[in-house]
Amino acid sequence: MDESKPLKVRLTFSVILVGVSLLFAAVVTDHWAVLNPKVQSYNATCEAAHFGLWRLCIKTIFMQEQGPKEKGCGPISLPGEHRCSYFKHFTPGQSSKVFEATTQKEYSISAAAIAIFSVGFAIIGTICVLLSFTKKRDYLLKPASMFYTFAGLCIIISVEVMRQSVKRMIDSKETAWTEYSYSWSFACACSSFVLLFLCGLGLLLIALPRFPQNPWETCMDAEPEH
Repeated sequence: MDESKPLKVRLTFSVILVGVSLLFAAVVTDHWAVLNPKVQSYNATCEAAHFGLWRLCIKTIFMQEQGPKEKGCGPISLPGEHRCSYFKHFTPGQSSKVFEATTQKEYSISAAAIAIFSVGFAIIGTICVLLSFTKKRDYLLKPASMFYTFAGLCIIISVEVMRQSVKRMIDSKETAWTEYSYSWSFACACSSFVLLFLCGLGLLLIALPRFPQNPWETCMDAEPEH
Protein backbone atom coordinates (compact mmCIF):
# COMPACT_ATOMS: atom_id res chain seq x y z
CA MET A 1 0.00 0.00 0.00
CA ASP A 2 1.28 3.48 -0.89
CA GLU A 3 1.82 5.25 2.42
CA SER A 4 2.04 8.66 0.71
CA LYS A 5 -1.43 8.29 -0.84
CA PRO A 6 -3.34 10.06 2.00
CA LEU A 7 -0.94 13.00 1.81
CA LYS A 8 -1.35 13.23 -1.97
CA VAL A 9 -5.13 13.15 -1.61
CA ARG A 10 -5.12 15.94 0.98
CA LEU A 11 -2.80 18.14 -1.09
CA THR A 12 -4.88 17.62 -4.21
CA PHE A 13 -8.08 18.27 -2.27
CA SER A 14 -6.63 21.53 -0.94
CA VAL A 15 -6.04 22.77 -4.48
CA ILE A 16 -9.51 21.58 -5.48
CA LEU A 17 -11.04 23.64 -2.67
CA VAL A 18 -9.36 26.71 -4.15
CA GLY A 19 -10.95 25.86 -7.49
CA VAL A 20 -14.36 25.38 -5.85
CA SER A 21 -14.03 28.76 -4.12
CA LEU A 22 -13.22 30.43 -7.43
CA LEU A 23 -16.19 28.66 -8.99
CA PHE A 24 -18.58 29.97 -6.35
CA ALA A 25 -17.11 33.47 -6.67
CA ALA A 26 -17.64 33.43 -10.43
CA VAL A 27 -21.22 32.18 -10.22
CA VAL A 28 -22.49 34.66 -7.61
CA THR A 29 -20.72 37.84 -8.79
CA ASP A 30 -21.59 40.24 -11.60
CA HIS A 31 -18.24 41.05 -13.18
CA TRP A 32 -18.04 38.60 -16.05
CA ALA A 33 -18.00 41.32 -18.71
CA VAL A 34 -17.88 45.13 -18.81
CA LEU A 35 -19.71 46.98 -21.60
CA ASN A 36 -18.95 50.52 -22.71
CA PRO A 37 -20.73 52.82 -25.17
CA LYS A 38 -18.90 55.08 -27.55
CA VAL A 39 -18.24 58.49 -25.99
CA GLN A 40 -19.32 61.34 -28.26
CA SER A 41 -18.31 64.23 -26.00
CA TYR A 42 -16.52 64.71 -22.72
CA ASN A 43 -17.58 66.68 -19.63
CA ALA A 44 -20.84 64.70 -19.74
CA THR A 45 -22.24 61.53 -18.25
CA CYS A 46 -22.21 58.11 -19.86
CA GLU A 47 -23.45 54.69 -18.82
CA ALA A 48 -21.13 51.71 -18.50
CA ALA A 49 -22.37 48.27 -17.50
CA HIS A 50 -21.07 45.07 -16.01
CA PHE A 51 -23.02 41.84 -15.71
CA GLY A 52 -22.83 38.23 -14.67
CA LEU A 53 -25.00 35.16 -14.95
CA TRP A 54 -27.97 36.62 -13.12
CA ARG A 55 -28.11 40.40 -13.30
CA LEU A 56 -26.88 43.56 -14.99
CA CYS A 57 -25.45 46.60 -13.21
CA ILE A 58 -25.39 50.00 -14.91
CA LYS A 59 -23.20 52.83 -13.66
CA THR A 60 -23.58 56.48 -14.65
CA ILE A 61 -20.10 57.97 -14.91
CA PHE A 62 -19.06 61.57 -15.44
CA MET A 63 -16.51 61.59 -18.23
CA GLN A 64 -13.53 63.86 -18.49
CA GLU A 65 -11.15 64.06 -21.40
CA GLN A 66 -8.79 61.10 -21.57
CA GLY A 67 -5.86 60.05 -23.66
CA PRO A 68 -6.13 59.46 -27.41
CA LYS A 69 -6.43 55.68 -26.94
CA GLU A 70 -9.21 55.88 -24.33
CA LYS A 71 -12.45 56.54 -26.17
CA GLY A 72 -14.86 54.46 -24.14
CA CYS A 73 -16.95 55.18 -21.08
CA GLY A 74 -15.17 54.42 -17.88
CA PRO A 75 -13.29 52.74 -16.41
CA ILE A 76 -16.07 51.15 -14.40
CA SER A 77 -14.16 51.83 -11.17
CA LEU A 78 -14.86 55.59 -11.43
CA PRO A 79 -17.44 56.93 -8.96
CA GLY A 80 -21.02 57.28 -10.13
CA GLU A 81 -24.64 56.27 -9.60
CA HIS A 82 -24.90 52.49 -9.51
CA ARG A 83 -28.03 50.39 -10.07
CA CYS A 84 -28.46 46.67 -10.60
CA SER A 85 -31.36 44.62 -11.95
CA TYR A 86 -31.84 40.89 -12.31
CA PHE A 87 -32.42 39.70 -15.84
CA LYS A 88 -36.09 39.78 -16.69
CA HIS A 89 -36.27 36.09 -17.60
CA PHE A 90 -35.11 35.23 -14.05
CA THR A 91 -37.63 37.56 -12.37
CA PRO A 92 -40.94 37.29 -14.27
CA GLY A 93 -43.44 39.99 -13.45
CA GLN A 94 -40.85 42.58 -12.45
CA SER A 95 -40.14 45.63 -14.57
CA SER A 96 -36.47 45.84 -15.39
CA LYS A 97 -34.83 48.27 -17.79
CA VAL A 98 -32.14 45.90 -18.96
CA PHE A 99 -31.24 45.24 -22.55
CA GLU A 100 -33.65 42.32 -22.77
CA ALA A 101 -34.22 42.86 -26.48
CA THR A 102 -30.55 42.67 -27.34
CA THR A 103 -29.47 40.13 -24.74
CA GLN A 104 -29.65 36.62 -26.12
CA LYS A 105 -32.10 35.11 -23.67
CA GLU A 106 -31.22 31.57 -24.63
CA TYR A 107 -27.52 32.26 -24.12
CA SER A 108 -28.06 33.76 -20.68
CA ILE A 109 -30.30 30.96 -19.44
CA SER A 110 -27.98 28.29 -20.86
CA ALA A 111 -24.87 29.81 -19.25
CA ALA A 112 -26.60 30.07 -15.86
CA ALA A 113 -28.02 26.52 -16.03
CA ILE A 114 -24.68 24.98 -16.98
CA ALA A 115 -22.97 26.90 -14.18
CA ILE A 116 -25.49 25.49 -11.70
CA PHE A 117 -24.65 21.98 -12.91
CA SER A 118 -20.98 22.79 -12.32
CA VAL A 119 -21.69 23.90 -8.75
CA GLY A 120 -23.74 20.76 -8.14
CA PHE A 121 -20.97 18.47 -9.40
CA ALA A 122 -18.43 20.31 -7.22
CA ILE A 123 -20.60 19.93 -4.11
CA ILE A 124 -21.18 16.20 -4.69
CA GLY A 125 -17.47 15.67 -5.31
CA THR A 126 -16.58 17.44 -2.07
CA ILE A 127 -19.06 15.31 -0.12
CA CYS A 128 -17.52 12.15 -1.57
CA VAL A 129 -13.99 13.21 -0.61
CA LEU A 130 -15.03 14.14 2.93
CA LEU A 131 -16.78 10.78 3.35
CA SER A 132 -13.64 9.00 2.17
CA PHE A 133 -11.71 10.75 4.95
CA THR A 134 -14.12 9.96 7.77
CA LYS A 135 -15.13 6.43 6.83
CA LYS A 136 -11.85 5.33 5.23
CA ARG A 137 -13.69 4.55 2.03
CA ASP A 138 -11.09 5.14 -0.65
CA TYR A 139 -13.40 3.92 -3.39
CA LEU A 140 -15.30 7.23 -3.12
CA LEU A 141 -12.29 9.09 -4.49
CA LYS A 142 -12.90 7.77 -8.00
CA PRO A 143 -16.45 9.18 -8.39
CA ALA A 144 -15.30 12.36 -6.62
CA SER A 145 -12.59 12.87 -9.22
CA MET A 146 -15.11 12.43 -12.03
CA PHE A 147 -17.51 14.92 -10.43
CA TYR A 148 -14.73 17.52 -10.20
CA THR A 149 -13.76 16.90 -13.81
CA PHE A 150 -17.38 17.33 -14.90
CA ALA A 151 -17.60 20.53 -12.83
CA GLY A 152 -14.59 21.94 -14.65
CA LEU A 153 -16.00 21.02 -18.05
CA CYS A 154 -19.37 22.58 -17.24
CA ILE A 155 -17.93 25.90 -16.09
CA ILE A 156 -15.72 26.25 -19.18
CA ILE A 157 -18.77 25.55 -21.37
CA SER A 158 -20.61 28.27 -19.45
CA VAL A 159 -17.67 30.60 -20.07
CA GLU A 160 -17.79 29.93 -23.80
CA VAL A 161 -21.57 30.47 -23.92
CA MET A 162 -21.15 33.78 -22.12
CA ARG A 163 -18.33 34.79 -24.47
CA GLN A 164 -20.51 34.12 -27.51
CA SER A 165 -23.35 36.07 -25.91
CA VAL A 166 -21.15 39.12 -25.36
CA LYS A 167 -19.78 38.96 -28.89
CA ARG A 168 -23.23 38.79 -30.43
CA MET A 169 -24.42 41.56 -28.16
CA ILE A 170 -21.64 43.89 -29.30
CA ASP A 171 -22.21 43.00 -32.97
CA SER A 172 -25.93 43.76 -32.69
CA LYS A 173 -27.11 47.08 -34.13
CA GLU A 174 -29.85 47.34 -31.49
CA THR A 175 -27.47 48.13 -28.65
CA ALA A 176 -25.42 51.18 -27.72
CA TRP A 177 -22.52 49.10 -26.41
CA THR A 178 -19.52 49.25 -28.71
CA GLU A 179 -16.67 48.03 -26.52
CA TYR A 180 -16.33 45.20 -24.04
CA SER A 181 -13.79 43.58 -21.76
CA TYR A 182 -13.86 40.56 -19.50
CA SER A 183 -13.46 41.17 -15.80
CA TRP A 184 -12.39 39.28 -12.68
CA SER A 185 -15.45 37.02 -12.39
CA PHE A 186 -14.65 35.71 -15.87
CA ALA A 187 -11.05 35.12 -14.77
CA CYS A 188 -12.28 33.25 -11.68
CA ALA A 189 -14.39 30.95 -13.86
CA CYS A 190 -11.46 30.18 -16.19
CA SER A 191 -9.11 29.57 -13.24
CA SER A 192 -11.62 27.26 -11.57
CA PHE A 193 -11.83 25.20 -14.77
CA VAL A 194 -8.06 24.70 -14.83
CA LEU A 195 -7.88 23.69 -11.16
CA LEU A 196 -10.96 21.46 -11.10
CA PHE A 197 -10.25 19.69 -14.36
CA LEU A 198 -6.54 19.02 -13.78
CA CYS A 199 -6.89 18.18 -10.07
CA GLY A 200 -9.90 15.99 -10.84
CA LEU A 201 -7.78 13.95 -13.23
CA GLY A 202 -4.94 13.96 -10.69
CA LEU A 203 -7.25 12.68 -7.98
CA LEU A 204 -8.37 9.89 -10.30
CA LEU A 205 -4.77 8.82 -10.90
CA ILE A 206 -4.11 8.84 -7.16
CA ALA A 207 -7.23 6.76 -6.47
CA LEU A 208 -6.35 4.09 -9.03
CA PRO A 209 -4.66 0.98 -7.63
CA ARG A 210 -0.89 0.94 -7.93
CA PHE A 211 0.42 -1.15 -10.77
CA PRO A 212 2.96 -3.83 -9.80
CA GLN A 213 6.52 -2.63 -10.29
CA ASN A 214 7.93 -6.15 -10.63
CA PRO A 215 6.44 -9.11 -12.54
CA TRP A 216 6.40 -11.32 -9.44
CA GLU A 217 4.43 -8.90 -7.22
CA THR A 218 1.14 -10.09 -8.64
CA CYS A 219 2.01 -13.71 -7.95
CA MET A 220 3.13 -12.95 -4.40
CA ASP A 221 -0.09 -11.05 -3.64
CA ALA A 222 -2.31 -13.79 -4.99
CA GLU A 223 -4.32 -15.86 -2.53
CA PRO A 224 -3.09 -19.45 -2.09
CA GLU A 225 -5.15 -22.21 -3.62
CA HIS A 226 -6.96 -24.61 -1.30
